[in-house]
Amino acid sequence: MFVARPLRSDRSLKLAIRSALLSLALTGVACPVALAAPASLDATATRAYSIAPGPLGATLSKFAVDAGIALSFQPSMTEGLMSPGLSGTYSAQEAITRLLSGSGLQIVPRTDGSYTLAPIPANSEGDLTLAETTINGTDGRKGSLPPAYPGGQVARGGRLGMLGNKDVMDAPFSVSNYTSTLMKDQQAVTVADVLERDSSVRSTGQTGGIVDSFFIRGFPVGEGNLGELAFDGVYGVAPNYRVFTEYAERIEVIKGPGALLYGMSPNSGVGGVINVVPKRSLDEDLTRFTASYAMDSQIGGHVDVSRRFGEERRFGVRVNGSTQQGDTAIDDQSRDVDIGAISLDYQGDRLRTTLDLISQKEQFDAASRPFLIASGVEIPSAANGRTNVSQDWGWAETRDKSALLGAEYDLNDALTVFAHAGGGRSDVKRMSDQTPTILNNAGDTSSIPGYYKFEVERYTVDAGARLRFDTGPISHSTTLQVTRYRDELKRGIISGPAVLSNMYHPIDRPKPSIAEPDALKVSETELSGVALADTLSVLDERLQVTVGLRKQNIESDNFNAAGAVTTSYDESETTPLFGVVVKPWDHVSFYYNYIEGLSKGDIAPATASNSGEIFAPYISRQQEVGVKVDYGTFTSTLSLFQIKKPSGELASGVFSVQGEQRNRGVELNVFGEIAQGTRLLGGVTVLDAELTKTGTVANRGNKPVGVPEVQANLWAEWDTPWIEGLTLTSGAIYTGSQYVNQANTQELDPWTRFDVGARYATRIAERPTTFRATVQNVFDREYWSGVASYGAFSQGSPRTLQLSATVDF
Repeated sequence: MFVARPLRSDRSLKLAIRSALLSLALTGVACPVALAAPASLDATATRAYSIAPGPLGATLSKFAVDAGIALSFQPSMTEGLMSPGLSGTYSAQEAITRLLSGSGLQIVPRTDGSYTLAPIPANSEGDLTLAETTINGTDGRKGSLPPAYPGGQVARGGRLGMLGNKDVMDAPFSVSNYTSTLMKDQQAVTVADVLERDSSVRSTGQTGGIVDSFFIRGFPVGEGNLGELAFDGVYGVAPNYRVFTEYAERIEVIKGPGALLYGMSPNSGVGGVINVVPKRSLDEDLTRFTASYAMDSQIGGHVDVSRRFGEERRFGVRVNGSTQQGDTAIDDQSRDVDIGAISLDYQGDRLRTTLDLISQKEQFDAASRPFLIASGVEIPSAANGRTNVSQDWGWAETRDKSALLGAEYDLNDALTVFAHAGGGRSDVKRMSDQTPTILNNAGDTSSIPGYYKFEVERYTVDAGARLRFDTGPISHSTTLQVTRYRDELKRGIISGPAVLSNMYHPIDRPKPSIAEPDALKVSETELSGVALADTLSVLDERLQVTVGLRKQNIESDNFNAAGAVTTSYDESETTPLFGVVVKPWDHVSFYYNYIEGLSKGDIAPATASNSGEIFAPYISRQQEVGVKVDYGTFTSTLSLFQIKKPSGELASGVFSVQGEQRNRGVELNVFGEIAQGTRLLGGVTVLDAELTKTGTVANRGNKPVGVPEVQANLWAEWDTPWIEGLTLTSGAIYTGSQYVNQANTQELDPWTRFDVGARYATRIAERPTTFRATVQNVFDREYWSGVASYGAFSQGSPRTLQLSATVDF
């Protein structure tokens, strides 16, 4: 919540206020709320104003201070909007009307005499009044994110890879763009927490584990040892195992393969692309502190500082730092997290540069592990999410460091060149029992303990140009991009004797003596390519056609323990994109796309008679058609899609490409404000997934591993009318039954989880302050949450209380 107030010079009190607020959040001690007596717009005399044009939030702040009124609103409402400024003598009502001109917002009185902002509703003739915003259609300029949609939980647009930023209604894909407002209000800690709001996405990582991984449209993303999340539009920078929300401004999801848009993903994911938009310096200075608590005793603090400097405030810096430590809600488990992120930028008339630096460390005692199950055993009921079969002597440590340098330069009004260079390093050490196998219906388990090391270094560079031009009545936005990604993977493990336990009644076993292994080079991979895409628009952009091609080359070497190359891979493939958007009315958009995904082809294993044979990259193909309707403050997307993905299999001693998974589906997604103060975010995905081809005849026609028939989400917020600033929240997640093997003989039950929460936005000592509380899995349901593509499945979350207090200084 942003609150306009007179400027003060009590900076010396900030440290004391921080400490007091942290104590307040942790102990629940009541504190009086100091509120200044607000002035009324009608009671404010006509006076002279001199407010320069600029960001809407800043101009409203200056107006409120000059006029002496109390004005508060969510910063996301004015994000990306500009005001024409004000010069002359006006009444307060006339002044605010001019400042809000073209913004799609209006000032609304509250019961306590203060004011807030709200979207202008549809007019009496039924036409939709939309905010006038500036969106850099395909130029993707830094610092020019598409503004937030009414309700603040999602954005009006997002990045489509090399195509740059596009409005949701102009994207020939089903997309979701989640804002930092949603992340704060839902107390999301990681990207996996954010994507619980999306019915197309299911997390396959376990609560209390060290890895976040996902299924999108029924295909795995991020299950391997190489991170598949993009960072500011490029692979190779985001931390490998887990991405935290402290340094994320937006989380963007494109549903379906994205080989042309982003290039081939490092781990061959084809279900969709998750892009992390980093926090960058804001037009308005920000100093924000958040204290947090989660069961059983996870205590944390997060500082977010933004400043701009220099002539015309062209230099910016954004610093985010956080720490969390203590016991989790899972038995015998503790967790420590330290995060530091710095973003520097320069915004010139033609040149724009950015530099992002991230360092994070996460440590676990007794990290949770997923389960496997022995063949022929019926899957038993899940234990309570608090129960931890991992031995308490187990530990894990993950360290990530990342950097990305980006630059854009406008050679003229029509031509922009751009480039990125960066990379990351991940180091993982773990001493624990490995994935336990369930042996019988009584829940007895067996696992092999081991000392595990994993190291990966990633490098990425790209360069390109965007050109805007017209040929007669046709407008073109053309992008040329050259990319190169490289990674080097090292790994080592030394195992010990088996550990026997029980998933319902864990048994403590003595810690084995296992030496630390050496991390030896396992593989190195290089992905390089060149892509060209053009969006053609006619009829005032009511018809848009996007066509493109990417030539992708894949080189890979695998090594034995002596460092010698055992197999080499060098293949290339060309993948196209064809997309169409038709907008017969301003608020309705029909779209179609054909796009391909790319996966590294296999090398026939040593057990095959054709051992060493190299197969061409696997091409996955998606066709999708859909419609989007924008009701002004509420938007819905309905889409129908089909994705086919081939795979290699060993049959009768010969390895060949004879497998295929086909996923057909229907998705309905909704977001926005259905009424003033009532927000909805949710959807339902119905999947008809099938193993259409397989070397095992008995499995043909079966369901793929980990793909339910129905996934549904619904999250709601309601601003209560009787207590100003109080919002009640609730959410529900439903996932249908899932098979854990291709034979479809072992199946997880369907499950539903309910969450509830509340937040209260107010002012304490004239500082905007928000208190939040959330209870996940409020009924403490015991369930298996999801299945990875290799058949491992995870316990669901236990009932967990989260509390936080945020204050802006």
